[in-house]
Amino acid sequence: MTSSMDRTFSALSDPTRRGILARLEGEPGVSVSELARPLSLKLPGLMKHLDVLSDAGLITRTKSGRTVSVHLSVGPMQEAMDWLRRYERLWTVSLDRLAAIVEEEDEQ
Repeated sequence: MTSSMDRTFSALSDPTRRGILARLEGEPGVSVSELARPLSLKLPGLMKHLDVLSDAGLITRTKSGRTVSVHLSVGPMQEAMDWLRRYERLWTVSLDRLAAIVEEEDEQ
């Protein structure tokens, strides 16, 4: 069984999907056909990426007539950021120690 966090990080691992999310940040509610236009993907390929993003909860799709609009959903990304922040303290402490060691060596 895959956790929602696993689905989020898996979805974010692909540069095309990250590009889609970046575009949705600047253009909320863009249609699927508009989203596909600048990408070098055919519609079925884009739909697979959108399915992955949707399964991870990173986007929502709404249909109005024949037009499907895509919206960014920040909840799963916020959960991932919260998880990363818990470990940020460990990285910061380690980097601070490394900086101190390097500074000591430079002084010698």
